[in-house]
Amino acid sequence: MSEFTDLINQDKPTLVDFFATWCGPCKMQAPILERVKNTVGDSANVLKVDIDKNEDLAMRYNVRSVPTLILFKNGEAVWRTVGLQQDDILIGKLKEHIPTKSDEV
Repeated sequence: MSEFTDLINQDKPTLVDFFATWCGPCKMQAPILERVKNTVGDSANVLKVDIDKNEDLAMRYNVRSVPTLILFKNGEAVWRTVGLQQDDILIGKLKEHIPTKSDEV
């Protein structure tokens, strides 16, 4: 739990996929998330959370359907969607929140 909190509280965006092993669309989302992770590299985190093993997190973030994807930055949910998402959409959302050199003061 503390590792999850540490990750979502970073300035680096963290995309969390709340999924279930029995969910068909979740199984299709997995390779898409791998492509996203490979594309963004270390500039963002991509994390999967099994709702059946982490019911407290699913309840805390009001996950009622899977897959639910939530993008966190600095501890805040900045974007949320439900259902299968394609890599170009996810990469675009992550890039919107990846800090750039010009963001540094």
